[in-house]
Amino acid sequence: MIKKILLIDDEPDVLTMVSKRLQAHQYRVLIAFSGLEGLKIAKEEHPDLVLLDYIMPQMRGDEVLRNLKKDPATKDIPVIIFTADVKKVKVGEVQRLGALDCLFKPFTPDDLLGKIEGVLGKAS
Repeated sequence: MIKKILLIDDEPDVLTMVSKRLQAHQYRVLIAFSGLEGLKIAKEEHPDLVLLDYIMPQMRGDEVLRNLKKDPATKDIPVIIFTADVKKVKVGEVQRLGALDCLFKPFTPDDLLGKIEGVLGKAS
């Protein structure tokens, strides 16, 4: 069964790069350009995993994460935060909010796939 991953990021280049990499490894990729859009897609599509950027306009990743975790329809979806802001984002802090892990940009494709496979197992 093909696993669905929701990518939430406001940077089109990141979305393109990450989605191509995931599709090449047999994942179905859903894309959201904002936190609000991501919340809507998560509720409608119930992905197997959410990859969530922390720094976004309008709604930061921590706020999106809080909303995902308080909604009964999305609270059990695993979330991995990714960010370039190494100084502001602390792994323990996002884990307390409900994220499973944190991935710092720039990350390698192997780093990304390793985190995902750690949560979902190898793609079939």
